[in-house]
Amino acid sequence: MSGKTCKSLAILLVVVAIAPVSIFGAPKNRVLPQLPGYKAVPVHYGPLNKMIISVRINGQSANLLVDTGSNEIILDADAAESFGVRPSQRGWRYIGFTEISGHLLPVVFVQSLTAGGMNFGSSPAVLRNSSPSGAGKAKVDGVLGLQTLFRHKAVINCRTKFVFFKTDYARQTNLVAAALSAKFARVSLRREASGALTVPCAIRGQSARLLVDTGAFVTTFSEAFFRSLGVASEPTRVSAHFSSGATQQMNAGRINDLAIGDFKVPPGKFGVAPLPRFALRQGSTRISGILGIDTLY
Repeated sequence: MSGKTCKSLAILLVVVAIAPVSIFGAPKNRVLPQLPGYKAVPVHYGPLNKMIISVRINGQSANLLVDTGSNEIILDADAAESFGVRPSQRGWRYIGFTEISGHLLPVVFVQSLTAGGMNFGSSPAVLRNSSPSGAGKAKVDGVLGLQTLFRHKAVINCRTKFVFFKTDYARQTNLVAAALSAKFARVSLRREASGALTVPCAIRGQSARLLVDTGAFVTTFSEAFFRSLGVASEPTRVSAHFSSGATQQMNAGRINDLAIGDFKVPPGKFGVAPLPRFALRQGSTRISGILGIDTLY
């Protein structure tokens, strides 16, 4: 809801496996140059602001949602079968199970995953039945989550539509200096015990934390948090769909003084909804909203 009608926050997301993670926001017209030691892979936006990366799974073409709100590679079960992603050859049906949003889901093994000139090698992947509301009308076969992004020290530029993956680990690249020289504003990211990424924000002088989720089409605040601020909201025709399968009607409310770190977000309308419990609690951290792709680009 916020972002297309006003000057918004473009994000360079630096995901580092061990060192602290940072986000850099800059004006729309800034273009990220090629990064030494990294391989650039283009992404495109589908319906509902979905950031989609074209990949090949076991040699077959596929589209994955670049989703920092997810930890794992998640594949639609039917699509995975067409890619030749099958149960373990050792005779076990699956190599394990993992819990996502309260659901126990099977884990399989992808023999080959590539994107552009980037080769990710083999990787485990979670199978999930497709949801009719999951990705709007975009043809998406699954999700590329944080584990892969962290492993390859990915840099995401939502505005220029490129993801950079580290390929030359012997080459040192000062990402902070490069970003600051391009007039980006630095905002600290924190990785929670759950694996989620969060950023500090403030509204009307009240501090809070937002979950960074490139898979969310709109920045959305908790209904209870909005109420505590005394900010009015009004109904919309939009519904919010969550990975748990829950659907919530979304309201919209105007915020004039949202700050993400030291970055002042232009006044605009943002989503308001009763967010699910798994989103509001990340370890011991209370989450007040979801920082979505509309604000990031």
